Amino acid sequence: MDSGGGVLLASSSTAVEQMGGGGVGGMRKNPTMICAPIMADSVDKMIIDLDKAKASGADLVEIRLDSLKSFNPTEDLKTLITRSPLPTLFTYRPIWEGGQYEGDEPSRLDALRLAMELGADYVDVELQNWELKIQCSVSVVVVLCFFAKELGNLVAKIQAAGADIVKIATTALDITDVARIFQITVHSQVPIIGIVMGERGLISRILCAKFGGYLTFGTLESGIVSAPGQPMIKDLLDLYNFRSIGPDTKVYGIIGKPVSHSKSPILYNEAFKSVGFNGVYVHLLVDDIANFLQTFSSTDFAGFSCTIPHKEAALKCCDEVDPVAKSIGAVNCIIRRQNDGKLFGYNTDYVGAISAIEEGLRVSQNMSSAAGSPLAGKLFVVIGAGGAGKALAYGAKEKGARVVIANRTYDRAKELADIVGGDAISLADLDNFHPEDGMILANTTSIGMQPKVEETPVAKPALRYYSLVFDAVYTPKITRLLREAEESGAIAVSGLEMFIGQAYEQFERFSGLPAPKELFRKIMSKY
Repeated sequence: MDSGGGVLLASSSTAVEQMGGGGVGGMRKNPTMICAPIMADSVDKMIIDLDKAKASGADLVEIRLDSLKSFNPTEDLKTLITRSPLPTLFTYRPIWEGGQYEGDEPSRLDALRLAMELGADYVDVELQNWELKIQCSVSVVVVLCFFAKELGNLVAKIQAAGADIVKIATTALDITDVARIFQITVHSQVPIIGIVMGERGLISRILCAKFGGYLTFGTLESGIVSAPGQPMIKDLLDLYNFRSIGPDTKVYGIIGKPVSHSKSPILYNEAFKSVGFNGVYVHLLVDDIANFLQTFSSTDFAGFSCTIPHKEAALKCCDEVDPVAKSIGAVNCIIRRQNDGKLFGYNTDYVGAISAIEEGLRVSQNMSSAAGSPLAGKLFVVIGAGGAGKALAYGAKEKGARVVIANRTYDRAKELADIVGGDAISLADLDNFHPEDGMILANTTSIGMQPKVEETPVAKPALRYYSLVFDAVYTPKITRLLREAEESGAIAVSGLEMFIGQAYEQFERFSGLPAPKELFRKIMSKY
């Protein structure tokens, strides 16, 4: 039912009571249910998936009848209802609503009526077939509507018509579209299922547990979805700790574009769980950071990590900025003060990256940490003049290095070089830039990041002039740049080290608790 527009009918007044609350061992902090779409092409396969859904932790199943290659309504519906270990929702979606059913309308609607008579808990029909309600003795109606501009007015009309549950499914053009769904969910007089599809709408599927949504959809396997953007049930339960999200849970997240590659939710959610902190950390695909921060202005949205390309714009959005972040000209951590909602910006990038580079040099040169920074006097080449580039350039300068900025746009490189008292070159000239041996190279761009793993910012022959190469990209952990650096005899330092280093301070700012450093390393060692 996550795809297509329609009306959802329940055949029994007990459906809401039977499915709407509780939890194993009293650990559940919200009544929001997880519904598993079942989309196999045969009844036998569906029965296997029904058992899988139960084992995975789902609360109910959506049986997509339109995915069946052959369908005998009387026999098959009876079998599916009898054999399902969970409450059932039947959907028979026609092609004109994004489904696979190609037959005539009367046969399709007859099958749905039969499902109701045989004891289905819910039946999903399209908005155009609202009259089915009149022809059936039902007590719960869910209206599903696509692309409605006047969502609030629509919901009010549906409520006035006597609907017991309202469902809205739409697609986010911008992540701020999700805020409207949260607002409607919180203020609705009847239960709401509010789904915003696509990557920008992912938070609607997770945070519905905080805002009182009736259910969310979770898939049994990766990639097998009934609508764009559905997470796996396993991720809802294990990654986002879905059952532990309550009205008072604070929301944190990684603001970026792209952002789905980020391992931050894995790291922070596991750490939050380990120390008993009531927070959830999510991916936030953001196009305009100022618009995002203005829209999600509640103190419920308590803190954010910022990544490419928003670190410089983030600085301008903050009410106050830490002096170091101001010097760098970029923010990678935003905290919303709880008593007045003001935004405070910090930069933890430079500490994580510079520490990782220094450690790599010390180990290779067998130096003591008491001997001062091994970067002092070194020629330090930074690729990129964005937020991370500024952080690395600032950090290297602070440690006594001589800084050179290489950027695709020379003017941007020159601008940053002037700020830190360094030199600038064009990225195109970097392959032939080798004034001395034993230089340090730090890539702060996204070149070489998944999925474009074969890209590299520097030709391999140029790498022999460097004693250490650092890459801020950490997906994959060993980029082409790092692999070729090692083959050229340089020390390779992964962006994972920077990621872990900067995360310590962010965790402490988010939670007010000491960072579980050993746990961070253990979690990230798996990737």
